[in-house]
Amino acid sequence: MSVHHHKRVETPVNCVIITISDTRTAETDKSGNLMAAILAEADHSVKEHVIVPDESNAIRSMVLEASKQEDTDIILTNGGTGIANRDITIETIQPMLDKEMTGFGEIFRMLSYQEDIGSAVILSRAIAGVIGGKAIFAMPGSSGAVKLAMNKLIVPELAHVTNELKKDAK
Repeated sequence: MSVHHHKRVETPVNCVIITISDTRTAETDKSGNLMAAILAEADHSVKEHVIVPDESNAIRSMVLEASKQEDTDIILTNGGTGIANRDITIETIQPMLDKEMTGFGEIFRMLSYQEDIGSAVILSRAIAGVIGGKAIFAMPGSSGAVKLAMNKLIVPELAHVTNELKKDAK
């Protein structure tokens, strides 16, 4: 697959990683640490990596803070996208979106289905969109889901998404 000129990384894309969990610590945040490693391998930058509890106010506050940081291009969240009572990431983030990138969730679920997740993929509510001129991708907390989303969908499009959003801001 050839890389379009507009998708080439001229400078690293600056990302904020937000792990949404009541139980993870910096040491046990396998998915957040995996995101950081994948971004580093692709020559992108992690500006901040935080863990917030599964609480709407904490999630909203951190996402808003990240979206207002001038040196942030992309916000990546993991955790809280399922259907359990404590899974409130989608209910919190979706109303904040200026625009939703529906293709992300659709293709993520299709790829997950094909990657041996099978019909359990219907429990995934991963979404992406734009908040305040910054792209946000909300992924499940499992490292397998993060690896799939980052490698197959997000990292290949980081520069393209960032360029499109910066073009609109001019």
